[in-house]
Amino acid sequence: MAVRFVLIILILLGLAACGTPDDPTPDPAPRAKVVGYFTGWGVYARDFQVKDLDDSAGKLTHLLYAFGKVTKGRCTAADSWADNEKPIEAAQSVDGVADEAAAPARGNIGQLRKLKEKHPGLRVLWSFGGWTGSGGFTAAARDPSAFAESCHDLLTDPRWSGVFDGIDIDWEYPNACGVTCDKSGPDALGKVLGSLRSAFGPNALVTAAVPADVSKLDAADYRTAASEADWLGAMTYDYFGTGGEKTAPHSALSAYPGIPRATAQTSATVDKLLELGVPASKVLLGIGFYGRGWTGVTVAEPGAAAAGPAAGRYEKGLEDYQILIKRCPPTGTVGGTAYAFCGSQWWSYDTPQTIKTKMAYARSKALGGAFAWELSGDTPQAELLTAVAEGLTAAAPSAGR
Repeated sequence: MAVRFVLIILILLGLAACGTPDDPTPDPAPRAKVVGYFTGWGVYARDFQVKDLDDSAGKLTHLLYAFGKVTKGRCTAADSWADNEKPIEAAQSVDGVADEAAAPARGNIGQLRKLKEKHPGLRVLWSFGGWTGSGGFTAAARDPSAFAESCHDLLTDPRWSGVFDGIDIDWEYPNACGVTCDKSGPDALGKVLGSLRSAFGPNALVTAAVPADVSKLDAADYRTAASEADWLGAMTYDYFGTGGEKTAPHSALSAYPGIPRATAQTSATVDKLLELGVPASKVLLGIGFYGRGWTGVTVAEPGAAAAGPAAGRYEKGLEDYQILIKRCPPTGTVGGTAYAFCGSQWWSYDTPQTIKTKMAYARSKALGGAFAWELSGDTPQAELLTAVAEGLTAAAPSAGR
């Protein structure tokens, strides 16, 4: 009897150690999304080619090609020469082989194909819209099915079939004002994304960039939009531009004494999205790989008077991180981001250190990951992208496909 009792105990202990069908071993948490935007126009003045991503592509889970156009409510290519016509010489090619004249897709899209072949885990999406290209979404919202069909036809064009794993929508802003004002209604974005999901199917990626301004988040139904999308990328930068008369960091993580507008910071945006019912796992944190700056400044701390925007290579008041870190290195931090006072100029931007702080915040909120706008602003050693990737993998938040 005693022997039988001991055998029963041993059997029960073995079952407990191995688990039972009612208590399965949980699956490991999915990898956090590390997403970067690559701009089609960057191959011109910036001379930032797809090949320049080769060394850092292994740090990315997803690459977003920006931007396609939305013309009269339909998806169209923005620059056919850069997109797929320009012959790429061997020195600028991902695989070191020049494009053949008869290649069906040359240019950036042909190089994206080669990049995917070298990095098979990388997924590529074509992004449509952007700050100056969002006017066509109002027409798209009037006939979302026709819009989605046009996008599907474009992305699956036989010339580049298999390059794109899905579509990203950068509508600035649904039922709110950007360069132009949209009055499509609060349900418009959800309908557009739902039509894209129907057209592309369940295995494709459908994503959207969303505003950081909490007042704009109240203008549309982002909970429904999230139900149709794989993720929503919160554009948590450019809270303050250089048109104002006082300096202010454009991408603070949290509020700080003297902030001009209390909700103009990343944590307020994230809290708002979660409050609206967007799952944390579908929120991606936006990181700007650039700084915003003023000139005519005499005080190092934020909130000082300024004469106007500082000079930038491509735009007043804006400069890439790789330039600023050498020309005007950080002199302080505020609200979880860095600022720099040099001569009469004042700049705010993120550094590898502040990015890791933001990634720790993303982990604490169980966000799906982060994205970068945009990759050409990084150093040749990809210091900022490395900080994003390493900061997210310190602990894995929940993520989807």
